[in-house]
Order: sequence, then C-alpha cells, then structure tokens
Amino acid sequence: MDQFMPKSMSVAKQGQIDIALAKMIATDFQPFSIVEDRGFRNYSNSLNPIYTIPSRKTFSKSLIPQLYESTQASVRERVQKATAVCLTTDCWTSRVTTSYMSVTCHFIEDFSMSSCLLDCFEFSDRHTSENLAEKLLRVAREWQVDGEVVCCVSDNVANITKAMNILKWTYHPCLAHTINLIVRDALKVKKPTVDKVKAAVEYFHRSTVGAEKLKSTQRQMGVPELRPKQDCTTRWNSTFYKLKRFLESKDAIISTLAIANAPVDALTQEEWEVVEEVCRVLEPFEQVTVEISGESYVTASKMILLCKGLQRITASRQRESNVTTGHVTELMDTLCSSMDRKFHRMEYNNVLSETAAIDPRFKKLAFSDARAIDEALQRITSAAGRDSPSSQLAQAPGQQEDEGSK
Repeated sequence: MDQFMPKSMSVAKQGQIDIALAKMIATDFQPFSIVEDRGFRNYSNSLNPIYTIPSRKTFSKSLIPQLYESTQASVRERVQKATAVCLTTDCWTSRVTTSYMSVTCHFIEDFSMSSCLLDCFEFSDRHTSENLAEKLLRVAREWQVDGEVVCCVSDNVANITKAMNILKWTYHPCLAHTINLIVRDALKVKKPTVDKVKAAVEYFHRSTVGAEKLKSTQRQMGVPELRPKQDCTTRWNSTFYKLKRFLESKDAIISTLAIANAPVDALTQEEWEVVEEVCRVLEPFEQVTVEISGESYVTASKMILLCKGLQRITASRQRESNVTTGHVTELMDTLCSSMDRKFHRMEYNNVLSETAAIDPRFKKLAFSDARAIDEALQRITSAAGRDSPSSQLAQAPGQQEDEGSK
C-alpha cells in the first residue's frame, strides 16, 4: 500500500491545512504552543502522516497575522455595505487592574441580524466623557461607519451619556443594565439573608470536606448532586441563580451544615421562606433579562411591553395574600418604585416607540398612551416620506434648475 501513498503534500494542500489549523487556534483560543504538544502532533500524524505542522513561530509571526488581515478585510466589506448600524460599547477592568474598552457593530445583513466586534483595546486614559467620545469616534471612523450610526447602546454611567451628547449620537441605556440596577437596589433590603446564603456557598466552595459531605448527603437522599453556585457582583441574575440552586438543595444543605459543624450561620425557617419568595418574585426579571440579551434578533421593539409586563406582574403580586414576609413586601415595594422612576415615559422614547410601532406583532398594542403612538407614527411617516422615490424625484427639477443657472 505504501507505494500508492503520496510521499509529499502539494504546496496548495499544505497551505489549506495550515489556514484551517490557524482558524482552529484563533476560534478556540488555543496557545501557539499546541503545535508542539506531543499529543496533538501524534493526533495530526494519525490523520495525515505526510502533513508537516508549522512551528509556533510560523503561526505567531505569519499565519495568524495573515488570517487577521484577511478576516478584517472581509468584515470591513460587510460593515461598509450596511446603510445603518447600531453600536454597543462597554468598559471593564481585568483582574490585574488593566482597563479595556470594546465596540461592537450591529446591522441587518440579508434580512438577518449580524454583529461584528470592531475593536477591543486597552484604555489607560481617564474615563472622562471627552476621552470616551474620542475613542468611539476613532473606531467609527476607522471602520467608516461614523455617518451610519443610528443608535449607541451602553450602560447608565453618566460619563458615557455625556460622551453621546458630545458625539450627537442617539443614545439608549442598556435595559439589562437598568434591570440590574433595579434588582440590586431592591436586594439590599434582604442583605442579611443573602449574606447568610453567600457564606454557606463560600464554605462549600472553600472546604473540600464540606463539598464532599454535601455530595454524599445528596446521594443518600436520592436528589441530584447540585453544587452551590456563587454570584457575580455585576450580574444580578447570578444572585438569583445562587438563591435558586441553594433552595433546590435545601434539605441536603441543612443536614450537611449540621453534621459538619460548619463555621457558618444556618438559615432560620423564616429566612428559607424569604429565599423561596424572593426567587418567585425575581423570576420574571430573570426571564426578561435573558430575552433582551439575545444576539440573533432585535430586542428594542419588545422593551416597552416587557417593562410594562414587569411592572404589572410585580404590582399584582403586591396584592397577593400569600406574600406575608415583611422583607419580601419591602422588596416588591422597592422594585415597583424603582421601575416607576426608571421606566417613566418610556412610550415617548423615540427609539423604543418607533421600533414597537413598526413591529407587526405589537404596533398599537404596545402603547397605553394614544398621544405617544400618534407621535411615533408621525415621525415614521415623515421619515418614510423623506426617503421615498417620489420625494427624491420632486427635488430633482429644482436641483437641475440650480445646476443650469450656474
């Protein structure tokens, strides 16, 4: 059989596999050193013995930069075909206190929503509104979309709001971030209970004995072996998932903490009831957060209805007779007052009202204020009239007359 096998690989085939391997490294965030790992080289040799794996230096100095350039050119071509784009931006600090800023572009491509990361860079300057505006404008100009930005979405921080005013871009605060602020503020009224849950969760993550004992107890009780979840301070729904998981393992956790004599305060029966009721109250907020965090569909047209839904369901639960825990009642009062303040006159927001009005699923159903829908329809009609072929033809004779008079 060996005499029928090719002794060497063509340059074209070698290059094709090199690019495929480079894409794998980039897509899966693999280190360049993977090409030197013995296991990977044996695996590659079993697939194709005549393929020569390039060195890590070849990948880092040649193949990956070439792949970056070709991918950037392809993305640039796609972005520049868009007649209108929406930008999202955010800043954050890494664990080693390095500050970063990212800018992502969203647009409609072949009747489908597309998103492309335009830039992610280290941001060592002060986060003033002027510096933020300068960075955003630089990225937009580099990608030649500064004239096509119809809206920019970011968090509710004052400096980014002022930066949008400097750029004169239409700005809309991120609803997921707004909900995060609302729920985080409301959760403060039950901080002692949350802190108790947090201490118990940290114990099971810190103590190997405690974690193993919890698993053993869950097996003995015939319940799923669920590990307690920790939360993230910038994601309120992670606190919801922590409380929900804690509640799902209630009996096993109570038993384990008692047997292991863990150095944490056990929850009282009333506090367990608080956790259960809080999860029930916050579940709609988690569902809305997930819904508006979609990447493959437009969410702006849903926001008015979703926010109204949150207000109505929370208000209705305020009136339920089975919600008797004082902390949970105060929690719902805080939620309702915060939503009344943050969602005030949402129907008069140009972006949200216009997108809801032209969404065939909602149209007028999204509005409770007749004046708001009338104003939205007037703006839509005026914009359609300016862009219609007839209006452009009507301007042509005047333009021709001006050119003739020159």
